[in-house]
Amino acid sequence: MTERGTAGRAASDGAGPDMTDYGVPRARAVTEDRPGGRHCVGGPGGQRREEGAARAGPRHVACVMDGNGRWAQRRSLPRTAGHRAAETAVIDVIEAARAAGVEWLSLYAFSTENWNRPGTEVEFLMRMVRRVVRKHAPLLLARGIRCRFLGVADPRIPRELAQDFDDLAALTAGNRGMTLTVAFDHGGRRDIVEAARSLIRSGTPADEVTERLFADHLPFPDTPDVDLVIRTSGEQRISNFMLWQVAYAEWVFPEVLWPDFRAPDFVACLHTYRRRDRRFGGVPARTNGDPS
Repeated sequence: MTERGTAGRAASDGAGPDMTDYGVPRARAVTEDRPGGRHCVGGPGGQRREEGAARAGPRHVACVMDGNGRWAQRRSLPRTAGHRAAETAVIDVIEAARAAGVEWLSLYAFSTENWNRPGTEVEFLMRMVRRVVRKHAPLLLARGIRCRFLGVADPRIPRELAQDFDDLAALTAGNRGMTLTVAFDHGGRRDIVEAARSLIRSGTPADEVTERLFADHLPFPDTPDVDLVIRTSGEQRISNFMLWQVAYAEWVFPEVLWPDFRAPDFVACLHTYRRRDRRFGGVPARTNGDPS
């Protein structure tokens, strides 16, 4: 196996002037440089963005595709039916993100913890993902989407599936449109541990380790920090997803289950993001006329 960088429907109840459509408190301001060592597009570091830039759309959106099992349960169907129904949502979101000008889209497809699910469900997921990858490879290539796979380190992954991942990544490597990262057999903690091991192996003295240098040892270090995380089904957990990269992300939690999530839901989440004022630990440029 080759190295892969081992790396909206609004819930209106409770919404108010200081709340988002999904009941998430708003931040108040934004600064230019983000913590974590990842470069943020814009003006010189330390300068505050203009109001228009602060309300721009997200560059990097990540989705925790949650609710497949509950979708099936509500219909008295096996859990596998929910996973199968999720395929349409995946393609719809990819197309919607591309149309909206999102540069980076990351989808959480299978976590390191998902190996604890029943064996029959895991086997179904491996077969289904392989079918989906092979089926939609021509579309992804035609759309100019570059595909990457984050994780894929466990030897239990079928060799044929790992090869399909490699083939799709190679097929689309020259694309210059949106970058699609599929997190499969991914764990944020594992990525951080592997980055620490990489730093140790490189012989970097402890006093020389910075956040930026550490980030350079994470999987796919050219990936920008996540701006917006969408977790469907109303659950509100990080679930070990890209822990370093989501440190200062905005989160929205639409109640809709993933198999029912469609382009209008995705666009609604983008609108929620644009209405937030991000501060990254800073303070507003003017607070009651006092800049201090």
